[in-house]
Amino acid sequence: MSLDPGLDPEAIRTLIRTALDEDLRYGPDITTAATVPAHAAVKAAMVSRQPGTVAGIDVGLLVLDEVIGAGDYEVTDRVPDGTRVAPGDAVLSVHAPTRGLLVAERTMLNLVTHLSGIATATAAWVDAVAGTECRIRDSRKTLPGMRSLQKYAVRAGGGVNHRMGLGDAALIKDNHVVAAGSVVAALAAVRALAPDITCEVEVDTLEQLDAVLEHDVELVLLDNFPLWATQAAVQRRNTRAPRTKLESSGGLSLDMAAEYARTGVDYLAVGALTHSVRVLDLGLDM
Repeated sequence: MSLDPGLDPEAIRTLIRTALDEDLRYGPDITTAATVPAHAAVKAAMVSRQPGTVAGIDVGLLVLDEVIGAGDYEVTDRVPDGTRVAPGDAVLSVHAPTRGLLVAERTMLNLVTHLSGIATATAAWVDAVAGTECRIRDSRKTLPGMRSLQKYAVRAGGGVNHRMGLGDAALIKDNHVVAAGSVVAALAAVRALAPDITCEVEVDTLEQLDAVLEHDVELVLLDNFPLWATQAAVQRRNTRAPRTKLESSGGLSLDMAAEYARTGVDYLAVGALTHSVRVLDLGLDM
């Protein structure tokens, strides 16, 4: 097992322990203790019930490590994260103590189905913009305690990450503009405080875009721009500041993704990848 370098194993273990405590704080698994012999072992497979893209297999194995012990079960087969699967495909096969496997089952599936749902949704957006230079990006609209995992799942689905937190990049939004007095004033203030940090500026009109393009900004977020305005924004960027990247955000749909991508924007920001995604239906079959 080898976690992605962007993931913190101890943080994930803490999350897993919290999840397991929700099941076990009231006492041990009564049903399993009553029905499964203490030394029973079983072959089991995590199987996809629908088409999708898998993410989080190593996280599922960390659940087994926590419940059973890292050396006390065997992984007999698995698929890499990012694999596209069909109904009936096994994504993970193990030989493990039956009691431990049943205690771990729900926590393991909760995590892997959620992360695979994010990867599946991301892959659908990536497919929609195929043939263009546009990339799919996530947001900070993540579940508390799960940001690094959710953003990892976006990467597994072929997307790229926006900033991880508030300190690794600056994003000037409407409330910052109100506080500073103008878009240009906000940009100047950020550059004065952190001149070396990547700075993105949100605009909601073409007039604001015109002002920002005069100041050699790295990224501009086009907030709720309709298609015609996005096309106009790309033309203005290409003429006045061709090194500036443009990101469309707000009001986007999968059906319209290709049209927005073909305008020439560099990114589509899709908050729904993490804030309202459906799980990928996976089950554990023994």
